[in-house]
Amino acid sequence: MRRKKMKKINPRKFDLVYFLIFAILLLFLIFLSINLGSIKVDLKQLIRGLFFEYDESVSIVYDLRFPRIIISVMAGAGIAVSGVLFQSVLKNPLADPGIIGINSSSSFFAVMIAAFFPKLYLMTPIFASIGGIIAFFIVYLLSWKFSFSPISIVLIGVAISTMFSGLSSAINFATGSSMNGVASIVNGNITMKTWDDVNILIPYIFIGIFLAIFCSKICNLMFLEDKVIRSLGINVSLNRIMISVIATILASSSTAIVGSIGFLGLIVPHISKIFIGEDHRKLIPFSMILGAITFLLADTLGRTIFYPYEIPASVIMGIVGGPFFIFILRKGINYE
Repeated sequence: MRRKKMKKINPRKFDLVYFLIFAILLLFLIFLSINLGSIKVDLKQLIRGLFFEYDESVSIVYDLRFPRIIISVMAGAGIAVSGVLFQSVLKNPLADPGIIGINSSSSFFAVMIAAFFPKLYLMTPIFASIGGIIAFFIVYLLSWKFSFSPISIVLIGVAISTMFSGLSSAINFATGSSMNGVASIVNGNITMKTWDDVNILIPYIFIGIFLAIFCSKICNLMFLEDKVIRSLGINVSLNRIMISVIATILASSSTAIVGSIGFLGLIVPHISKIFIGEDHRKLIPFSMILGAITFLLADTLGRTIFYPYEIPASVIMGIVGGPFFIFILRKGINYE
């Protein structure tokens, strides 16, 4: 009897299926988020109101909900990709822009602009990125003395994060929490975001993610020992700093608009690796989609669970992310 040839399962097909499923899930969540509230519109009414004729309900949704949803999607994607990059270049599964102090320092610089230089609001992501880069180099230089051990990076990052969080809170209390810009950044609240905020954030996220995808092949090599990477003719230090700056800009620009969101850059890369593996050419775009879903889901839950009261997305992420961080710290995760 002839043996029947076993068909080999192409893992790429599964990857495409995962991408398609999560992309559809994101679209579904966007439409669901549009309709959660006192005003509801069906798909036909939404399309007609957006492109063909004026509809008051669609107009209200467009002005109030669309900016918030788009910002959630962009910030979630940016922070998630930032986490992927940091975990790669630091060779640390615990690396997250919130844990290593990037978010808190960015938030502090953004708070400074909102409190004392409001006319520079359009440049807030730039100043936030400067703050994030300063924090990264502090963590990088101090961790270098400990050979970049995962625990030293986390401990130094927590110290930096606590310091900048305290400074941001001090400014918040000093202004009496009366300034919406300061309070929203400190609390991670995106309730009052407008199309102006969308336009400010768009270039940083799109350019940052494009550069991250461009660097994906280098990220695949970063898990090797430095001497092995150097033997391939690659400047390890230069590429590590370059990719870290891209990651910092993604996280910092997002933080400037939505405030400090912890654990998103930690959770999403680990879950993404379960579905898609560790090839950064696929991991980065998949994490972008999953990050958008995660942040939008957190924000949607926050504004609907105790309606009409709202829970900031940062609180939701903290509740979910804390136990996840402890789990990774104690058990570790193997994706092989």
